[in-house]
Amino acid sequence: MKKEELLKKISELESVNDQLQTELRYLDILLKEIGFVEGLKTLKFAAKEMIEQDLKEED
Repeated sequence: MKKEELLKKISELESVNDQLQTELRYLDILLKEIGFVEGLKTLKFAAKEMIEQDLKEED
């Protein structure tokens, strides 16, 4: 790839990264508003617990 193409790709990736970070921050805020005390962290923990419970019930 040429230097110009690489710089363009870097710029595109930085833009996508910014958008994703903004979405994650917003999702974290929404989760906190509906009762997940630590936002995404709490949601991930709850999801893992639910998966583990389902696996236990299958046994």
